[in-house]
Amino acid sequence: MSSEDLEKYEAEMELQLYREYRDVVGLFSYVVETERRFYLTNHVDLQPRSTENGEMYFEVVMEDAWVWDMYRPARFVRNVRVVTFKDVNVEEITKADLELPPAEGPED
Repeated sequence: MSSEDLEKYEAEMELQLYREYRDVVGLFSYVVETERRFYLTNHVDLQPRSTENGEMYFEVVMEDAWVWDMYRPARFVRNVRVVTFKDVNVEEITKADLELPPAEGPED
């Protein structure tokens, strides 16, 4: 397999993943982004924690999530627990953000 074939394969996988994301995003209420993954979920619990020496970390628990990862054969996950010292971004998806604008065309 040449490097060009590999790049073409990865580009096709990325496009397939984007299409899947576009199809499922309307099913979820939250977007959760960590330093390693991007998730869609309807339930997220973010808890700041600290170690014995005072370092801050985050524990994120999600239920029924979809994971943006083109190397996973199954992207739907029943339970996810992430522990990280890095930033975590949680955004609520507003359904209005998902609606497509009306098609513009010739008026009848």
